[in-house]
Amino acid sequence: MKKRRILALVLALALCLALVAACGGNGSPGGAQPAPPAGGGGNGGDDNGEPEDNGGGEGEGTPAGEPIKIGILGPFTGAVAQYGVAVRDGALLYIEQFNAAGGLNGRPIEAVLYDDEHDSVQALTGYNSLVDQGVTAIIGGVTSGPTMAVVPFGFEDDMPMITASATHAGVTYDEESGVVYTNIVRVCFIDPFQGEKMADFAVNVLEASTAAVIFNTGVDYSIGLKDAFLEKAAAIGLEIVAEEAYAAEAVDFQSQLTNIAARNPDVLFVPDYYENVALLSQQAMAAGVTATLLGADGWDGVVGVMTDHAPVEGSFYVSAYSAEDTTPMVQDFLRDYMDKYGHEPNMFAAQGYDAAAILIAALAVAEATDHETGSLEYRLAVIDALRATNTTGVTGQITYDSYNNPIKEAVIINITGGADRFWGKY
Repeated sequence: MKKRRILALVLALALCLALVAACGGNGSPGGAQPAPPAGGGGNGGDDNGEPEDNGGGEGEGTPAGEPIKIGILGPFTGAVAQYGVAVRDGALLYIEQFNAAGGLNGRPIEAVLYDDEHDSVQALTGYNSLVDQGVTAIIGGVTSGPTMAVVPFGFEDDMPMITASATHAGVTYDEESGVVYTNIVRVCFIDPFQGEKMADFAVNVLEASTAAVIFNTGVDYSIGLKDAFLEKAAAIGLEIVAEEAYAAEAVDFQSQLTNIAARNPDVLFVPDYYENVALLSQQAMAAGVTATLLGADGWDGVVGVMTDHAPVEGSFYVSAYSAEDTTPMVQDFLRDYMDKYGHEPNMFAAQGYDAAAILIAALAVAEATDHETGSLEYRLAVIDALRATNTTGVTGQITYDSYNNPIKEAVIINITGGADRFWGKY
């Protein structure tokens, strides 16, 4: 049953992509035709020195043809490994299921992993290593900074890329040059969408009239969210009573939070990753901040790293997925993921699963052409198919705008009773 379900899904995805691509052409804004890839050095392969899980599957339907290699680039160790490991595991689950259902024309999809350690230099080294190893496309990066370091090179090489979770607007669009990076699409929302959504939610759902913001000056993700929240707040009449900042390495936020507490805002927007949110929220409670805390998708995982959930109780954050969503596709994914990994998937795992599904459907479109796998013409066909995506995944219906950003609804998560609860879609 599972094999039939996954095969039916990818065939439907490929059909949607082929039909849309046939109607719309490539529609590619941006620069001239770049050169084919010529990767540099670097060490690739497994992220931890152990035998690599390439998603090959072990069922009777395991294909025996020549593998089609795709890269998975992200932080599998280090401070934000929770994101990278989840994206990786979600993607590998889909690849394993796809291969078990027969692969792509009898050819298995082989995943080549590279741990960028949430570092831009390492990400570029990883990109070059993956190209050297003959990948035809890449899932990654995972976080915004390393992804933005890699994308211009992928654009020059016409390397198809899909990021599950890099939310900064600059991932797909260089505002300074006006170039759209046509080679990359994403599953996740962009930062402006999330920042605007939370400001709107504060006013129209929580009925807030005042807000404060505290953000990380060393993280593009945090800055982009902050800017979007402030812009939307100004447009809808949400008064900003305090705007505080801290450095990326900061562990003491007491001064900033004391200032915020003195202004007594209705809501406090904290656009950062879960590990900083966990620490900051504890200090906010100690400083006497009574505002409802608001966040974005980087909050996913904060409940799991806190033993005392009181500092985040009653908070809301934007997500793209909830395990409490009763949609059949979500529940199928939830069951399959837990069967394989033994724990509940988070949003990043769901986005990784969707990223693999979308990419493989695009590969199926390219495989239907006469182009040699991995050639320039083949990669351009994959890129066109990615941009023409019109499908429903675990994280919802996904189509792309002219900047390769997804058009989709947001899931709102409410932390209550020490757990992430599905508030609804907004």
